[in-house]
Amino acid sequence: MSRPRTVVIVGGGISGLATAFALQEKAVAKGLSLQCTVLEADSSWGGKIVTHRIGDLVTEAGPDSFLSQKQAGLELCAKLGLTDQLINTNETGKKAFVLHGGRLHELPEGLVSFVPKQLGPFLRSGLLSWTGLVRMGMDVLIPRGPSDGDESLASFFRRRFGSQAFDRVLEPLMAGIYAGDAEQLSLKATFPRFFELEQRHGSIIRGMTAEKKQAPPPSQNGPRRTMFVSLRNGLSDLVTALRVRLGQQGVECRLACRVEALRVRSHQPGRWMYDLILEDGSSCSAEALVLATPAYVSADLLRPLTPIAGGLLEMIPYASTATIAMAYPEELVMGAVEGFGFIVPRIQGRDLIAATWTSLKWPHRAPAGQVLIRCYVGGVGREAILQLNDTDLVAKVRAELSALCGITANPTYVEVNRWWKAMPQYTLGHLHRLAQLEAALSRYPGLVLTGAGYRGVGIPDCIRDGALAADHIVRYFSNEPDPLRVRERTDA
Repeated sequence: MSRPRTVVIVGGGISGLATAFALQEKAVAKGLSLQCTVLEADSSWGGKIVTHRIGDLVTEAGPDSFLSQKQAGLELCAKLGLTDQLINTNETGKKAFVLHGGRLHELPEGLVSFVPKQLGPFLRSGLLSWTGLVRMGMDVLIPRGPSDGDESLASFFRRRFGSQAFDRVLEPLMAGIYAGDAEQLSLKATFPRFFELEQRHGSIIRGMTAEKKQAPPPSQNGPRRTMFVSLRNGLSDLVTALRVRLGQQGVECRLACRVEALRVRSHQPGRWMYDLILEDGSSCSAEALVLATPAYVSADLLRPLTPIAGGLLEMIPYASTATIAMAYPEELVMGAVEGFGFIVPRIQGRDLIAATWTSLKWPHRAPAGQVLIRCYVGGVGREAILQLNDTDLVAKVRAELSALCGITANPTYVEVNRWWKAMPQYTLGHLHRLAQLEAALSRYPGLVLTGAGYRGVGIPDCIRDGALAADHIVRYFSNEPDPLRVRERTDA
């Protein structure tokens, strides 16, 4: 038997763990023997996926769900035997609200998808004036924009739907996912589907309508999934299942193992050996390397190898946020909470950017008689609040809930989770910079970057990107061309 090929993955968040899992799967399919090591600087696995269980309360410090339309998440759960643990959002109380004019307005069905089922809810919502509704409908008349170049989310949606629809609804829905500023975010990097709809159909509304008509009927195979899904006992079960499976496959996983520096040396013509210098002074080496770390961490490691790549990675900014979970006796808040929660447009100038009624949205998140609430603060241009200590931060959030919802009761449980430089921002020119980054790394074919900083911030995006990284490594070891990397170098 040939000797195992060696791979080191730096980063034990969902991206790094999913890369290791996909590597084992693809290596077996190719008959390739691998020796894989995952290094994580922190004392726990999973990165931002952190579930806390306090009695019968289940809180998520980071993401609380993932999109079911992106199949990578569901597929990984199936491979790990977690399908029976997947849960949908609650069937009742699906309403969501947005702050406007000092009070919360229900988001009419169709406002998010741009294909309203009825006009009445739009008119009754009070969110858009008659002129705002007419301007939004003019999307069907406005010509498509140019196909080249980049455009910000703000520019695109104002151009298509007008300022009123953008400022009051679309901005918190779209930019809120990234905790970012829509004036800076790249449309093509964040929501390429809307760009494609405009180019193909000349109108977002026409495009969405056409796609809806052409969509196949829902599959009768397997359970029906809501747009967002989670795991019954919390998303950390996904991380645990991955760790267990990797251990069974012989992958070495090492916690509290920080990489301080990266060196390369010639291994054979056209190939390198990657030497990692660890914080404790030891080192490890591998024929292939995957950096599943935030872009700014990868920048520090790569700068000695290629200053261009280091500089490009530094150009990917990150936003800081915090989540605040609070539990209340049900009888003290039930008159104030309705639906799944609310969002706050940037133009409102509030400290609170969103709130989720967690126990109303998800089953099994709080015991009977209690309501669990999760609030969000921070993000681009709104990070000053994160400098407050926990007591003052909670006081600010409680004041917001009192003003917006009338919740004045004292919570019976409170937890604050801060995420410093945790949310990458796909600013204008992001895709072009990624192409330049691929070109800068082309001299090191056994080196791959993966993670939320590049091609999607959601859990399924990270899982999919990890699988692409794994495919590249297996092709590299098998001396096969990597069509993705060849295409990206050509595009650059």
